[in-house]
Parts: sequence; structure tokens; C-alpha cells
Amino acid sequence: MNRKPVLEQILQRRRQLRLTQQDMQSRIGMTRQQYQRLEREGNPRLDTLSLVAEGLNAELMLIPREKRLAVQRLLKEDDHEASPPADENPWHGLLDEES
Repeated sequence: MNRKPVLEQILQRRRQLRLTQQDMQSRIGMTRQQYQRLEREGNPRLDTLSLVAEGLNAELMLIPREKRLAVQRLLKEDDHEASPPADENPWHGLLDEES
């Protein structure tokens, strides 16, 4: 089965948080069956995707292709420490946004 990258990320994030599909019902107000269908078949509307992201303590974001690998490397780092100051923060300036 060729899963869509966003659906795979949703599934991975839910598992990472050790949440069940039933848990998502109380977090986002979607029935387990609806959520199960979303993970299995996909093609959610943008507002549904935003709701799911919120329930997974995540954020939807468009990442420029040329920055994708750098962002993926940062996400893989095991960071259990408090966020460093902005001048030491590896995310600071990554997407060339003003702080």
C-alpha cells in the first residue's frame, strides 16, 4: 500500500505520543471510525488536517524543498533539554522568518 507522506506522519506522530485512535476522539471531537478512515484512506480537508495536527500537539507547515533536509535532521535530533537562546537555537533563521 502506497501511503501518502502526510498520512504516514500523522500515524507516526500518534504512535509517538502513544495515543490510540479512540484517544483522538476526545482530543479532536472526531469519532474513532472517522479518524480510522482518515488514517487509512486519507484525503482530509485542510480544516480537518489542522484539527488533527492540533490534537497531536503539532503544527501544519509548508517547508521549502531546499530546507526540507535541514528540518528533518533537526527533528531527528534527540532534544530533551530546554530550548536554547535564539542565538544558539538551531531553528532560528532556518526559514528566514523574522523573530
